[in-house]
Amino acid sequence: MENKLVIFQDLSEVADHLREKLEDKKYVLLFAYNGTGKTRLSMEFKEKGKIGDERDTLYFNAFTEDLFYWDNDLESDSKRVLRLNRDSRFFEGLQELEMENRISPILSRYADFKFFIDYAKWEVIFYRDIDSEGDPIHIKVSRGEENIFIWCFFLVVARLALDSEEGSVYSWVKFIYIDDPISSLDDNNAVAVAHHLAQLFKTSRKDIKVTLSSHHTLFFNVMCNEWGNAVKYFLGKNEGGNGYTLKPMYGDTARFYHVAMLRDLKKAADSGELYTYHFNILRNLMEKTATFHGYTDFSHFISVENDDDEKTLLTRLVQVLNHGGYSLLEPIEMIPENKSHFRKILNDFLKTYSFNQGIFS
Repeated sequence: MENKLVIFQDLSEVADHLREKLEDKKYVLLFAYNGTGKTRLSMEFKEKGKIGDERDTLYFNAFTEDLFYWDNDLESDSKRVLRLNRDSRFFEGLQELEMENRISPILSRYADFKFFIDYAKWEVIFYRDIDSEGDPIHIKVSRGEENIFIWCFFLVVARLALDSEEGSVYSWVKFIYIDDPISSLDDNNAVAVAHHLAQLFKTSRKDIKVTLSSHHTLFFNVMCNEWGNAVKYFLGKNEGGNGYTLKPMYGDTARFYHVAMLRDLKKAADSGELYTYHFNILRNLMEKTATFHGYTDFSHFISVENDDDEKTLLTRLVQVLNHGGYSLLEPIEMIPENKSHFRKILNDFLKTYSFNQGIFS
């Protein structure tokens, strides 16, 4: 078993290593910060499985999203559609597989719009309402809604690959590589997406090997817990920018999550980019810490000077914003006053417990 940092000259070597690990493991989980090379690694992994016209890897990454592109109907400004790249193997057997009936139940978990696919024109029409003649009123969904639609589309294709038999449309899939699937979701829904994804592969009939990479600490933590026997790595760049490193991760990931989320909260507080869901993360961490130290609730960490009213206010603020103001696709930014309250609560919490300041560098 690996127990130390492994250094690679380039991402091609990393991809070879991952394929080697998947010879006797079903799952590989990679945590890496943005800009490390996660997407490029997924493409290197995919290229390793190309022999002539043969392929072995179904992948989801930024390039998958590029298979869908908008026609905004610039002339009449009324019929906006999302077009599909018909040359991609990703869309094989589209009409025969009745994709609408497969996608709609999954999409309804995350969004309220409807859609249908025009197979003759290779385009997707989105709508919420119909006109007096019963025809859909075309809408252009937001970028976040578009991303979640594409993600649900991919989940259906992955399900088809997992259930495929020899000679069927997706029987060529031996590996699935997923890179950062939830960039448009808040933390509350990241848990739901992770659980759904994990269950999808747990219930499959076919032994397809899976690699998943993410920079999202909560999502990664949930996947580690769901796929407890996965090989887990921290992907980084070698000192000086020469090459890449894989650091094995073992045991309970809660410590990694706890520290990583504190670092993310501190970064958000310092930058001012604070959203209502950050209160949810902060309360979660404070409650776990309170339980560990034997206190009854998180309000123990809210520090004020002889002002019970202020403590009650701040405690109530955490409680209310923990449950309210969520947006699945477009998180809501805090108002300036609540940002100030958030910084006070977080800074007091960090003063109460002497965390290594190096984690905030």
